[in-house]
Amino acid sequence: MDKEYQFRTEISYEKGKEVIEIDSPSFLGGNGNRLGPMAYYIAGITLCFIATFVTVVSSQGIRFNKLKVKSECNINFAKTFDVADEPITEGINFEIDAQNENVDKQKLQEILTMAEERCPVVYSMLRVITVNAKLL
Repeated sequence: MDKEYQFRTEISYEKGKEVIEIDSPSFLGGNGNRLGPMAYYIAGITLCFIATFVTVVSSQGIRFNKLKVKSECNINFAKTFDVADEPITEGINFEIDAQNENVDKQKLQEILTMAEERCPVVYSMLRVITVNAKLL
């Protein structure tokens, strides 16, 4: 019987370790039994951005009555399959429903801008990151 996933990784964090099993969609050679790398990418940037947004909000003593986030990212695998030299994604969109009756939209927009500037993942994605891959 084949494995139910393609890759397994163990990642350490402050108070422990987590095992993550990853499986690409079938059209990318996997079985589609687990989330694929791009799903983790989208979840990662979304969670990092919203965590940064909430951190900035909290630092200003603001609490929300409601916070709901929707993220959208269109993926184009043309480059992966070497059929076209097109970007894999044009970007990611966040729709944020943040409600507090004591905070006006202008203040929320200022906070949103601060989160865009401070988010580690957004910062990393907007700048060149050197990748060094070598065979052992």
